[in-house]
Amino acid sequence: MLKLTDFDYHLPEENIAQMPAVPRDSSKLLLVDRQSGQISHHHFFDLPNLLDDSYVIVRNNTKVMPARIFGEKATGGKVELLLLKRVGIGEAGELWEVLSKPGVKVGQVITFGYGLMTAEVKQLENYTRLVEFSLKGEALFAALDQIGHTPIPPYIDWADDDEAHLREIYQTIYAKFSGSAAAPTAGLHFTQEVEQKLANKGIEIEEVTLHVGLGTFLPVKVEDVVTHEMHSESYILTKEVATKLNQAKKNGKKILAIGTTTTRLLEACTNEAGELVAGQAETNIYIFPPYKFKFVDAMVTNFHLPKSTLLMMISAFVSQPNTDVEFVNFADSLVGEAYEVAIKNGYRFYSFGDAMLILGYNEINAN
Repeated sequence: MLKLTDFDYHLPEENIAQMPAVPRDSSKLLLVDRQSGQISHHHFFDLPNLLDDSYVIVRNNTKVMPARIFGEKATGGKVELLLLKRVGIGEAGELWEVLSKPGVKVGQVITFGYGLMTAEVKQLENYTRLVEFSLKGEALFAALDQIGHTPIPPYIDWADDDEAHLREIYQTIYAKFSGSAAAPTAGLHFTQEVEQKLANKGIEIEEVTLHVGLGTFLPVKVEDVVTHEMHSESYILTKEVATKLNQAKKNGKKILAIGTTTTRLLEACTNEAGELVAGQAETNIYIFPPYKFKFVDAMVTNFHLPKSTLLMMISAFVSQPNTDVEFVNFADSLVGEAYEVAIKNGYRFYSFGDAMLILGYNEINAN
């Protein structure tokens, strides 16, 4: 049985990044070769030099919403909502899945922005609440842009009066489609200079969309990790991109996923024949050892929290079946060694932290 404690490690508080690197591509990049076991030190601006045109990069172009909103009940009590996922249209406006602090009751109406909009509580779930806003579409997003706050993890100490700067730095330079409650942080390291150098080497970049929500950052609370249930997140994989990536695989190209969200989407959309199936849907795919990756050959990822599903995915990726690296527990694994090396060498962890490039793709995927 895989236990939650099998994915634990100690991180000194000084290794938790409070600000991103400036410029973005000056962040450190730890290269891990999962076949040779070699670990080496680089910077993100070295990425084009570490790859050749046999790679195709895939990244998540979701855009972080100002998804934290502060409102008031009819009684005068204060309420904070974190918007997670749009689930449909109600009689008055859009229906959203949210987290609330403090708790709310069905039927309660919360007012935001001194009457700019309201939200009625429709349903309660274990973690989340279903609310119906009084606005929809562009009007709702305009209201969020006006009164909302960018959601950041609790381990980042950020002054609330610097919202404009936070919106700029907690967003990838290629973000396009609003809908995420957290950034796909592995993409924060990209700059236009890195993109141009990749293009000069003939390395293609394709984009997909997965809106980051509770499925990515909900903590695991069960000791037997197999019994953890992932929350679903919505995604879009266009037919055009699926066709290009399927052809790339047939041509012997290697797929380099930028981040765990991109990886989740690609693996969720891959059928038993190893081909991507385009679509717009939701996924609650849960990846932990021993998982055999069907489409992704290499990955760029940040350093993740202990006991998290993201750390489980990375552990599975480094030690997937049919490689010489077997996962027993994090501390004794290659990825555990990489994390230890990163900590000792002052790498910065979590959302604003440095990155890791995992190469040495599974030969079973090679053509």
